[in-house]
Amino acid sequence: MSDAAAKRAAKAIDALRRGWPVRFADVRGALTLVAIETGAIGDGDAVAGLLLSSARAATLKLANQFSAADVQLPVRIAPPSDLDATLALAIADPSLDLRYPYKGPFAAQPLEQPQAALAAMELAREAGLLPAFLIVDAQAEVDVSAADIAAFQDANGLRIAARAKLPVAAAENAELVAYRSVADAADHVALVVGNRDGSPPVVRLHSECLTGDVLGSLKCDCGPQLHEALHQIADAQWGVLLYLRQEGRGIGLVNKLRAYALQDQGFDTVDANIRLGFAIDARDFSVAAQMLRLLAIENVRLLTNNPEKVAGLEAEGIAVVERLPLKIAANPHNAHYLATKRDRTGHSL
Repeated sequence: MSDAAAKRAAKAIDALRRGWPVRFADVRGALTLVAIETGAIGDGDAVAGLLLSSARAATLKLANQFSAADVQLPVRIAPPSDLDATLALAIADPSLDLRYPYKGPFAAQPLEQPQAALAAMELAREAGLLPAFLIVDAQAEVDVSAADIAAFQDANGLRIAARAKLPVAAAENAELVAYRSVADAADHVALVVGNRDGSPPVVRLHSECLTGDVLGSLKCDCGPQLHEALHQIADAQWGVLLYLRQEGRGIGLVNKLRAYALQDQGFDTVDANIRLGFAIDARDFSVAAQMLRLLAIENVRLLTNNPEKVAGLEAEGIAVVERLPLKIAANPHNAHYLATKRDRTGHSL
């Protein structure tokens, strides 16, 4: 991993979150972009266009235009004559469609820098922002490329930063290990429970969920899964809970709340993520694999209902010698959510 490249991507993420211009380059040129949800549009600002995800373009009925016909690519549209910050956000954010139902028609424009546009969509997800941008004629705060973003996402840059004993309610004999990378500000942690021996540990990959883990949300099963996993790990000879800072299946807290708003409008959790312009599951399990490698763990008994976690670890060289189910009772608020996980993403319940 190139530290310099990863740091450029980290600077670009910071710039996007602050509403500053970022220049995305590819072999066919460059796009200077400002994130719609954090940038401002002032009098006299030169906005050359808007860049939207392909999913958002489909919702806005742009796919029948020649310049928007490739459903694998983001779409560039001409800026409306009355464009301001409110309209830009209404164009970008599908959770606002019921509040601002009358938008368009919009004219698609040729996208001459497709790889730069794709890199922008990916960096928006890393920043926890909507994948929607203003194309501007401005001096960029930082230049970034797809290679820089790949370096930022390279889990090999992860290192153990600190560790200490931490007795917890489920197990007094536990140690907390904190990880840090050169570029990413998110600190992943592992809770190692019990007395290590030669047997494969019981391992749980748990993605951060503020609403479920901390606030006790009934919309998901994350909080109960976390506590049940800790108890099952404590009942084993030894085990590890990996707490991954990948809120909302990797789309971030704010976008997760937008997905919740879409669910209130009748979309399930899968369609809500797609409508926002994200993958169904944007988590990176190579991070979990690197955390285990740094603990010298190569074989695990994985506590999960999610086949993607098994595949994700095995693809990174961690052998899953056994999959252990994690049974959680449904409630009236999350029954549809759990059924969607079963029917659309292959979870066992």
